[in-house]
Amino acid sequence: MATSAQYATTPTVDISQISTANTNRDGTGTLVEIASGPSVAQGSGVGKRISTVVICATGTTTQNMIRFFLSTDGGTTKRLIGEVVTAPLTPSGILPAYQAVVPFLSGLILQGQVSSNSCKLYASTHAAETYNIFVFGGNF
Repeated sequence: MATSAQYATTPTVDISQISTANTNRDGTGTLVEIASGPSVAQGSGVGKRISTVVICATGTTTQNMIRFFLSTDGGTTKRLIGEVVTAPLTPSGILPAYQAVVPFLSGLILQGQVSSNSCKLYASTHAAETYNIFVFGGNF
C-alpha cells in the first residue's frame, strides 16, 4: 500500500473502434486493444489508472454484448473481465445512439513495465455492429 497519494501526471484518452463479430469468451478471435499500461520509456513501476470507459454506438444496434478482456503478459493471454449488454436502438433526430459507461473498469490500473509485458485491455462485440470505445484515465 502506498504511503502517499498517487496522482495522474499525464491525462490520457484512448479511442478505439470495434465492429467485427466475436462470440468467444475465452480471449480468442478478433479483439481490439483499447488501452495499455505506459510505454517502456516511462519506466518500471508506473501505470495507467482508468477513470471512465464509455461505449458509443455509431448507428442502429440490436440487443448485443460488448466484452472486455485483460492481459497481464503483454497480450499473449487474455481473460474475460466483464460484459456489457447493449440495448436495441435506432438513432434518429430525437433518439441518440446507444451509449453506456462501464462501471466495473473504473479504477482499474494497467501496470507499465520495462519490457513488452505491460497490462493491456481489449474489447470485442458479439454481433457485427460498430462501437467507439473511449478510455479516459491518466498515467502516474
